[in-house]
Amino acid sequence: MEANQHEVKIIAFLCNWCSYAGADLAGVNRLSLPPTVRNIRVMCSGRVNPIWILRAFLGGADGVLVAGCHPRDCHYQRGNMFARRRFVLLKDMFDTLGLETERVKVSWISASEGIKYSEVVKEFTESLARMGPNPARDEMFL
Repeated sequence: MEANQHEVKIIAFLCNWCSYAGADLAGVNRLSLPPTVRNIRVMCSGRVNPIWILRAFLGGADGVLVAGCHPRDCHYQRGNMFARRRFVLLKDMFDTLGLETERVKVSWISASEGIKYSEVVKEFTESLARMGPNPARDEMFL
């Protein structure tokens, strides 16, 4: 890594029933994954608190991925729809923090989509690398 580049850090909140299983499938199939992502299993994408996302950014994350079941396929029926609405509102707050809205990504990944999980993580990593370091990180938390 060059001296002027920084290592991208992504926190991924993954639905237990679909996206976490998709990430596991990517690993079992030995798909190429960048070492930039830290997966956190949650019961449902709709249970991800926006405060957790803000804390991830203050803690130094360059991006946050929230992944859940496909629409109409949620284990909890409508949890992913709550997540989608919540993160539309969260992105509105990013202007106040001086963050690019592209630093938060919501994706629908099923348990059988290990390849899609791999592609989403790679594309998100590349996008964040082009943006550079998170300008809102608090050095106190690093």
